[in-house]
Amino acid sequence: MSDQTPGVGSEPLKGLPPEQLPPVSGPLTGSPSPAGIPAAPRQNVFIKDLLRSSWVTTILAIVVAMIVGGILMAITDEEVQEAAGYFFARPGDTFIAIWNSVYGGYEAMFRGAIFNPRANDFATQIRPLTNTLGFAAPLIAAGLGVALAFRVGLFNIGGRGQILIACAVAGLLTFNLNLPMFLQLPITLAAGIAGGAIWGGIVGLLKARTGAHEVILTIMLNYVAFYLVTWMVRTPGILQRPAGDQPISAATPANAQFPDLLGPRFPLLDWGFLIVIGATVFVWWLVERSSLGFRLRAVGENPHAARAAGISVQRMYIYAMLFAGGLAGLAGMNQIQGSVTTGFDGLIDAGIGFDAITVALLGRSRAWGVFAAGILFGALKAGSFTMQASQDIPVDIVLVVQSLIVLFIAAPPLIRAIFFLPKTDAEKAAKARAKAAKKAVAA
Repeated sequence: MSDQTPGVGSEPLKGLPPEQLPPVSGPLTGSPSPAGIPAAPRQNVFIKDLLRSSWVTTILAIVVAMIVGGILMAITDEEVQEAAGYFFARPGDTFIAIWNSVYGGYEAMFRGAIFNPRANDFATQIRPLTNTLGFAAPLIAAGLGVALAFRVGLFNIGGRGQILIACAVAGLLTFNLNLPMFLQLPITLAAGIAGGAIWGGIVGLLKARTGAHEVILTIMLNYVAFYLVTWMVRTPGILQRPAGDQPISAATPANAQFPDLLGPRFPLLDWGFLIVIGATVFVWWLVERSSLGFRLRAVGENPHAARAAGISVQRMYIYAMLFAGGLAGLAGMNQIQGSVTTGFDGLIDAGIGFDAITVALLGRSRAWGVFAAGILFGALKAGSFTMQASQDIPVDIVLVVQSLIVLFIAAPPLIRAIFFLPKTDAEKAAKARAKAAKKAVAA
């Protein structure tokens, strides 16, 4: 009896057809592959998996949105329009004008959002970065609230109402206090977070007890909060500024304001940003590491299976909206305790409640993804002012870029088609199901 193990090149297997040959291992991966066909190298598999990842799709979505934004800058630029009038006579002038328009716009955005090399001293040069972080803080906080609700299967678009109620509750409390800063500041912060949590908790409670849809609830409560706060700031003795007839609240007391993080030369960056970092760590731990987070994610993945496993789905809905509202309340506190301390009205949310949805989508509903997305949108906001001031580019173009980012992220097959990226397994499975259904209908 021979000691040789039968293989592809051994005598006993020479006469077998290919479909009966045993699988062989690939030269690098060790995984089975059809007889005679070497497996793909590991680096090829890694590159293919990388190109299929959601992060690559997100980055490319941002790149495409910036390209489209550059096209809009060029189209709306008067010098480009003028040079295009004699394009066939001197085409080089048109291309130079397009370059100057696009480069000038994004260079101005960089100077306004990251670093200004034209400034005389280092502190002034890095001030744009501090402005970016200051603008990003409330976006991150509200985005975390939306993202957490997303993970539980809830679409929280009530950030505006939660921010307004948080500001109102904090204002009702802190305007009547005169405590030392180490007491009044945390009390004001806690009151605002609690106000937002209660307003969000109402949605969770109604969702859990009555089955009402959270989108309808949050939209309606946004209106309730807006008109309620508007009435408060117009009514003397409630929130209206004393000895004034304008619909605005009193200024935030100095004892309740966040101290500057790096000094008075950087007024937009305060201790609120550090609190937002702490909130990001908390949300990451809550969702990804805690037992409560496991139950929340289970409900988000499949509420019926979670209920069968003994998880109280109704209770998870309430918890999720409490946390989401509290994080929106933190965003409101970054407004009235940080950047807007001269008083507030029904527009104090400044669109943050709706921008938070964009931030959560861009961050893939992950805590650190939301953090990075908030900084990106803070940079776009900070840079837009410099773009408009130095290049006369409308701020609306930045809003278009933000919208395009969400559009492309919501359509990953479009991005993969543009850049010829490999399809994901889910897309392949969907295509196979579509083909099978078509064959079944034809039969």
